[in-house]
Amino acid sequence: MKTRYTLALTLSAAAVLSAAGYGWLKPAMAQQTEDWKPVWTEDGQLQLPTGYREWVYLGSPLTPNALNGGAAGFPEYHNVYVHPYVYAIYKETKVFPEGTILLKELQLTLEAEEEDGSRFEVSGRGFFPGPFNGIDIAVKDSSRFADSQNWGYFNFGHHAPPYAETAAAAPIEACASCHIDNADEDMVFTRFYAILGAD
Repeated sequence: MKTRYTLALTLSAAAVLSAAGYGWLKPAMAQQTEDWKPVWTEDGQLQLPTGYREWVYLGSPLTPNALNGGAAGFPEYHNVYVHPYVYAIYKETKVFPEGTILLKELQLTLEAEEEDGSRFEVSGRGFFPGPFNGIDIAVKDSSRFADSQNWGYFNFGHHAPPYAETAAAAPIEACASCHIDNADEDMVFTRFYAILGAD
């Protein structure tokens, strides 16, 4: 019974991926249908995913220190990634499936030359990405995080790599409360990620 269910799930997901332009993933999915899901330690910590820079890139909001009184909560680019499987499901259904991982890798701006934090490069004056500086992750899991509207939030270090290998869920007041009060849909700031609404 389990084999039939797994096969049905794989075929169904493959059809969605094909329709969304990810047909090239079908052979890999036939062997690894669960590699997009979070991996938990025995004590409930989240393991840092591997290969995330090869996932679908959603966007990079930027809140530099120089534009926030020198004390931005996240003074970096927020490079957000989602697994191609999850991206395909969302594009088809407009719903983030259970097990969704939204991974945000922080990236500092290059050293400022102007008071507003900008600098000059060959393309003009602006803000330019510099060193990596941390990882935060959101996981959708209604059984684990019912008290925070089905999402848990994890900090793998706000510093240069290497990052922590595992992380415990942050208290609701640390991250989830901001998403509860301000996010667009399903606890996600979708307005920052135009690719989610693109045809």
